[in-house]
Amino acid sequence: MSTLEEHIDIAVPLEAAWDCLHRAEAYPQFLNGVRAARPEGERRAHLDVDAAGRAQDFDIEIVDREMENVMTWQTTSGPDLAGTFSLLPIDRGHTRLQARFEYDPGTIKESFGGPQGFAQAVAIERGVRSDLQQFKELVEAEARAK
Repeated sequence: MSTLEEHIDIAVPLEAAWDCLHRAEAYPQFLNGVRAARPEGERRAHLDVDAAGRAQDFDIEIVDREMENVMTWQTTSGPDLAGTFSLLPIDRGHTRLQARFEYDPGTIKESFGGPQGFAQAVAIERGVRSDLQQFKELVEAEARAK
């Protein structure tokens, strides 16, 4: 299993970032490749994903450790993927989002195509950074609109 960790600072209170992470319908706005998402109960979501040019469906289970501001997720269908989002308050109006993504390189190649080895790790790193930047832009725009 490989692990990637990235973080980004966001100019919103922790609660605003936490709320956005838990709105499955917002996932297509910041997760590349997710075409549609919907909640399926309190702790599950269904994702329609474009993976290597093929439509795929993934189900994820979400577990919160609210007292620690940590959200973990794990696929329950589709490729075996998992991750964690940790929110850390910087001050009243700023939050650091730390993302940890766990994956098997062979599963990524098989499910999503693309390069192998070091080139795959670089592509995944770029993708996660892009997703975090899009999340930042979304949640900050929502905060400004209020």
